[in-house]
Amino acid sequence: MVAEQVVTHDVPAPGASSRRSRRRPADAEERRCGWCRNVLPEQESVGRPRLYCGQACRQRAYEQRSATAKAGLSPDVVLVTRTELDGLQDRLFQLRCALEDVQTLLTEKPTKAELERALSELVRSTGRLDKLWLTGRSAG
Repeated sequence: MVAEQVVTHDVPAPGASSRRSRRRPADAEERRCGWCRNVLPEQESVGRPRLYCGQACRQRAYEQRSATAKAGLSPDVVLVTRTELDGLQDRLFQLRCALEDVQTLLTEKPTKAELERALSELVRSTGRLDKLWLTGRSAG
């Protein structure tokens, strides 16, 4: 069962601004550029939130949308090169192996050193996967 939290807002006093603050909570996920995936700076002004870090990324995203539309592909299709796909599959395999090693180790009575070594490998594998999203796309 999922409980819903109802948030009530106070009615502003007459003459006071009724505009609500558009600032995000401190624990909200950071926003990323829709093209290169770089972290977008915190937006201090009101208005629509930025989707891209600059005009170049906006243009590349437009070109991508136009190309997929001309090819008759749906907007949620992601095209990657064979090399990129192979690299991703390699990283996922490494992560799966590290997880299996930790699971196997937990069924035994591991020493502290064995457990630290297995967890270190798991963290290392996960870190490489995280870097996948921090690299920008090549323009062109």
